[in-house]
Amino acid sequence: MPTCLITASNRGIGYELAREALSQGWTVYGSVRSERSALETGSKLGPDFKPLVFDVTDHGAVRTVAEELTADVDLLINNAGIIGPDNQSPLEMDFDGFHETLATNTLAPLAVSQAFLPHLKRAGTGKILTISSQMSWMGYRKSDRIAYRASKAAVNKVMQGLATELEADGIPVALIDPGWVRTDMGGGEADNCPTDVAKGVLKIGHGLTISDTGKFFKWSGEERPF
Repeated sequence: MPTCLITASNRGIGYELAREALSQGWTVYGSVRSERSALETGSKLGPDFKPLVFDVTDHGAVRTVAEELTADVDLLINNAGIIGPDNQSPLEMDFDGFHETLATNTLAPLAVSQAFLPHLKRAGTGKILTISSQMSWMGYRKSDRIAYRASKAAVNKVMQGLATELEADGIPVALIDPGWVRTDMGGGEADNCPTDVAKGVLKIGHGLTISDTGKFFKWSGEERPF
């Protein structure tokens, strides 16, 4: 039975990813930030869901949990993310909020990937997917939500670099654009159903090979520009 690890698995895309992976026969480890959330999420998802309690921005806690985990990991999905502060225009920036956005959306995926890399190597078929955003695209100049946009553009570059470093180990690393998804973050008017997105992301994860490493995919499977 394959095993995946999904960060921020208690709601939004992460919850749908966990639910869909379980329905496909995966064993799912999912990060949550509290014991209460672990109990609540586990009660909804069932016994094949294994909660891991850590905040992705607490690198020490991430390493501790990784060191305690004995299972191999076939697929790591860096899903945790935040939209950022209320004030995040280039002319009026909440810099503390910008820092938090970068910590969650850019630094945390790298820290989690590093911490669980031994588990991916032991699996022999380890793969890493990181949820990015269409808002990271460098080809358009919209200035709203600039902290969020910048954090996702930065994680794209970080994951490209990780793909290069892990190519010799045969571990593919790719990025996913989930589009505008109907979640707490995306809102009720968003285009994409989270269940459909989860199915698409897992399909990409199933089929990902080293020839795909460093690429950016839409959730529906097409490669997209950075």
